[in-house]
Amino acid sequence: MTPPDTGTGPDAMVATYAGTGAPQLPTARNYMRVLDGIIRREALRWVHQRGRFISALVRPLVWLVIFAAGFHFVLGVSITPPYRTYIPYEVYIAPGLAGMIQLFNGMQSSLSMVYDREMGSMRTLMVSPYPRWFLLTAKLLAGVSVSVVQVYIFLAIAWFWEIRPPASGYIAVLPALVLSGLMLGALGLVLSSFIKQLENFAGVMNFVIFPMFFTSSALYPLWRMQQASLPIWWLAEFNPFTHAVELIRFALYDSFDPLSLLVVLAYLALFMGAAIIGYDPGRGLLARRGGGGE
Repeated sequence: MTPPDTGTGPDAMVATYAGTGAPQLPTARNYMRVLDGIIRREALRWVHQRGRFISALVRPLVWLVIFAAGFHFVLGVSITPPYRTYIPYEVYIAPGLAGMIQLFNGMQSSLSMVYDREMGSMRTLMVSPYPRWFLLTAKLLAGVSVSVVQVYIFLAIAWFWEIRPPASGYIAVLPALVLSGLMLGALGLVLSSFIKQLENFAGVMNFVIFPMFFTSSALYPLWRMQQASLPIWWLAEFNPFTHAVELIRFALYDSFDPLSLLVVLAYLALFMGAAIIGYDPGRGLLARRGGGGE
């Protein structure tokens, strides 16, 4: 009898018991090692790509320092939940800019999925004995971990612009950031299952990111949008990014928005289910392309 393969490569992950041919199922420890490896890989990629780190902060800071300063007196915000008093415009858009960081990070994370699929490493990942929902969830958690760190760095810088939510809000906002990051990252995974070539991704990103951002409550309250244009207001109401921003906004100021929570959870389930189907070689879009590595 031949002993089972005990190597460290992909063959070791599908080793069979001697003489039985039964697959050796991954243990809970194996799952944790895979999750740790995927998160470490994403973190190292973020650390080594300094341009990605800088752009993630420069983009919202430009909006905060230049755009908000220009509209400081033009777009004053009246008392509206969760705020208990009149607030300057830069205070209002800060949660939306935090959501912007997560939105762009979700798209960049899905870009790495397209790159990995073109380079062939996606094939290696997807033929492992681990379920696809676990691999995609691990990829999502890795991207969310990076985006949460970026948001907290942005909030620390924004403190110098008099954007100072209650100290407890910095802790209360963490679950909101995780949920919104998962939902936006799952949307990115769905998009990456549609995209066949890396060159097409930039156009798709612009087609998705900017309409989502501008037809949301990130830059202006929904009641003002309703007064200006009812069709745009309806688009904003069904926009998942609107509810991600509101979930962050309320949590940052020690409040809770149950409607936004339910909408974010619903979109997360929808996008995650679509991503799992999209990356299923038997049923999804990858089946029409001949596998995940192509």
